[in-house]
Amino acid sequence: MLKENLKLGIMGGTFDPIHYGHLVTAEAVRDKFKLDKVIFVPAGNPPHKFRRKVTDKKIRYLMTILATVTNPYFEVSTIEIDREGYTYTIDTIRELKNVYGSKSELYFITGADAILEILTWRNSNELLKLCNFVAATRPGYGQDSIKRKLDYIKKLYKKDVYEVTVPSLAISSTDIRNRVYENRPIKYLLPESVERYIEKCNLYKKGDCLNGSSIDKIRK
Repeated sequence: MLKENLKLGIMGGTFDPIHYGHLVTAEAVRDKFKLDKVIFVPAGNPPHKFRRKVTDKKIRYLMTILATVTNPYFEVSTIEIDREGYTYTIDTIRELKNVYGSKSELYFITGADAILEILTWRNSNELLKLCNFVAATRPGYGQDSIKRKLDYIKKLYKKDVYEVTVPSLAISSTDIRNRVYENRPIKYLLPESVERYIEKCNLYKKGDCLNGSSIDKIRK
């Protein structure tokens, strides 16, 4: 039986690949808001990513499992990768509310750049009512524009959007993919287990792990 009235962090993202910026952010938010756990939700078929090829969702899910397995407060959900068609945040939040109960308190964690676009998300009004939003940013990054946007959202929806500053957010998945493609090092930017998986599957170069190697295999 599920515990009632949980405080849950929801860490959405493509995770292509997941890196220490994601992990440090999740842990910082968990600690700040005293969350019971953080659920990582790898995006299935996000509509805003249609302009570029995204690595197979099973591969991104496996990398997320590898990166989070040592933290007992972290979980990984297949809620979006199991869904057909485009995946929208509002559908995910509704489903999580059904699973964990209406009294559970959700904290959706996202980057400050994404929070600036929150009003363009599907059913943004309902989203802001169903869960709290946490905007993760790095020191000095667009502070004035973020503050103006957060103040606007607060005035329009009478809802706070929290801001958490995380120094390590300078790491990016795009930079990691480019580094791999250019045969540059990615060590210390992401967990070693994920680095090994990328090497074994030849990701971000000329091939994919289309059959989704098992976790047991990549641990060898």
